[in-house]
Amino acid sequence: MRHLKSGRALGVKPAHRRAMMRNMVTSLLEHGRIRTTVTRAKELRKPLDQMITLGKEGDLAARRGALTFVKSKAAMANLFGELAERYKDRAGGYSRILRLGPRRGDGAELALVILVGSENDPFAEEKKGGRRRRAAKPKAVLDEVADGVKAGDAPKGKGGGSKAAAKAPAAAEEDGGEAEKKD
Repeated sequence: MRHLKSGRALGVKPAHRRAMMRNMVTSLLEHGRIRTTVTRAKELRKPLDQMITLGKEGDLAARRGALTFVKSKAAMANLFGELAERYKDRAGGYSRILRLGPRRGDGAELALVILVGSENDPFAEEKKGGRRRRAAKPKAVLDEVADGVKAGDAPKGKGGGSKAAAKAPAAAEEDGGEAEKKD
């Protein structure tokens, strides 16, 4: 049983898996995009995020730590230069995985791994910013509802109270106001 063994085995020995991850991270840092299987792409996210975080730190210890994993001078220059500047305000999630479909031959699901915000990223210009918020209601509508609440009227709209509360004013009108006179 594989209890408490995190990560995917990818069908290879641990030394091969580590070398494969190092090579893919280095290639991605050099070229900005790589094509691989979906499973490998998902495993690639963690070491890539760790390397970019080291690049953002930028001190000597971070450079030495990254150098133990990344094996290319061009990738190191890109990591501590352009990428550190691009992602300085981003807390994580530096890569995007786009599915490409099955590979001819063995049918493995392929994916394109892209660095977010690079020139290769097709979604880079689409939206800048966080979550979308609902449009604010016009001030007149808010004032009208507030005045209605102050006056004791129930606001009109969806789900405005229980059925008993809705029937109470109608029953008072049918009595002719006798319920109020009994006080």
